[in-house]
Amino acid sequence: MIVIAGPCVIESKEQVMRIAESLHYLKEHEFYFKASFDKANRTSLDSFRGVGMEEGLKILQEVNNEFGYKILTDIHETSQVKPVSEVVDVLQIPAFLCRQTDLLVEAAKTDKIVNIKKGQFMSPNDMKFSVLKVLKTRGCNEVNYDNSLKHKVWLTERGSSFGYNNLVVDMRSLIIMRQFAPVIFDATHSVQMPGGANGKSSGKREYVPYLARAAAAVGVDGFFFEVHYNPQEALSDGDNMLELEQLQTLIPQLEKISTIQ
Repeated sequence: MIVIAGPCVIESKEQVMRIAESLHYLKEHEFYFKASFDKANRTSLDSFRGVGMEEGLKILQEVNNEFGYKILTDIHETSQVKPVSEVVDVLQIPAFLCRQTDLLVEAAKTDKIVNIKKGQFMSPNDMKFSVLKVLKTRGCNEVNYDNSLKHKVWLTERGSSFGYNNLVVDMRSLIIMRQFAPVIFDATHSVQMPGGANGKSSGKREYVPYLARAAAAVGVDGFFFEVHYNPQEALSDGDNMLELEQLQTLIPQLEKISTIQ
């Protein structure tokens, strides 16, 4: 079972190392430590974005050196691909950029896993074309699960827009997208309420375990969780993040449900 976990954004080296140390139990899985050096799509210009690429990559490299974790982070521009790929194992395409051809193609030119988050505005069927942009760049013209696995492309479900400031998860999308690529379920962003808190996003973290267990029952390849030792004080996505202890309780439940497949 693939598990992606970590804070939404790098607030400081101390914050990241504290969270990384708390996730040691995930090493028995195919674990990727996640943190963003820049949040380029915050609701407000006044919101905290991160420590920047140069400092962020240094911190992520230290996480790898000290704990041996594989690393996942977001990229937003083609110019970021090369320096970021020298540090991380997974280049993540943010949901708002999932159709951005130049970014997908540039990421595909590396040897890294490319994790494409499904846009809140996208149908699951249309995500095959985003996958194909990566596959064709890597010399494969057919889209299916095996080809995407071989050429290291993942898809991540994070909910779909449902009116204003609300997301819902259509569990059928997990089945549909799994025809094209391994599917990760983003349990914490799926309970986000985009722009729902007057200049920043809100969320309902209490629903994370329910949606994660439902996704495990449907069948997915892995899970994505943003976590924090004190979500109420997090500088980004605090309302939809899990406390570290909550994740440690939830993971064994997901393992058990997944074995029913």
